[in-house]
Amino acid sequence: MEREVMEYDVVIVGGGPSGLSAAIKLAQLSKENNKPLEICLLEKGSEIGAHILSGNVFQPTALNELIPDWKEKGAPLNTRVTGDDVYYLPNEKSSFKFPNFLVPRPMHNHGNYIISFFIN
Repeated sequence: MEREVMEYDVVIVGGGPSGLSAAIKLAQLSKENNKPLEICLLEKGSEIGAHILSGNVFQPTALNELIPDWKEKGAPLNTRVTGDDVYYLPNEKSSFKFPNFLVPRPMHNHGNYIISFFIN
C-alpha cells in the first residue's frame, strides 16, 4: 500500500490560542532569520479557532505582541467591552449585584473585545 507523505519541520496540534500563537511566532522568526520553515497546524474544527470564536471576551495582549498592526490589517474585533456586571444567583428567584470594587481585577474586561461569530 502506498500512502501520501507530507513533510514538515514543525507540526502543531490544536488551532486554539496557544497553537495559533506558536505557529505565528515560528513563522515570524522564520521570516526574520531568512530560514524557511514548513509549519503544519492541525485543527479538528472546520476552521482554525472554530471552537473558541463564538461568545468570547477576547483579551488582545498576545495579539498586540504578535501582530502589532492587527487593527490596520482589519482583524474582525470591533466591539469593545463597555462595562462589567457580576451577579450572585443564590436561587431561581433572587440575585445580588456585586459592587465593582468587590469584583476581582482579573474579572474586569476593560480594553477587551467581544467576539461573537457564527461559523457555518
